[in-house]
Amino acid sequence: MTELGLPIVRCVGAVIRDAAGLLLLVRRAHEPGRGRWSVPGGRVRQGESDAEAVVREVYEETRLSVTVGPLLGSVLRPAPHGTFEIHDYLCQVVDGDLRAGDDADAAEWFDREMFTTLHRDGMLVDGLAQALEGWDALPRV
Repeated sequence: MTELGLPIVRCVGAVIRDAAGLLLLVRRAHEPGRGRWSVPGGRVRQGESDAEAVVREVYEETRLSVTVGPLLGSVLRPAPHGTFEIHDYLCQVVDGDLRAGDDADAAEWFDREMFTTLHRDGMLVDGLAQALEGWDALPRV
């Protein structure tokens, strides 16, 4: 619970780059952040580990199977009735063909120039560019 008695909702995200250094983003189909780009991820279900949640969320949103690596960092973001506590993990694709599903209406690989354009145009979820930059997780190319 927050200081005001509002719930903290545990969430996870997956930072995935391909062999060329492109970064995988999904465009959110629902609030919060509808129509804006983010890394795949979502809420951790009761009884689920972070790693299990990452694997599930990535598959639901992109149809890709991943292995979960180290925690890159964590952020707090406002939620409609509380706070999202988001833990972002470095992941690697092991199988699947990219296509949007579930809470995503698009899924694409982005280079640094296109990522910068999305950021400049306000098309990324709040704080994503700053977090990824701080964790040295921006697209490599």
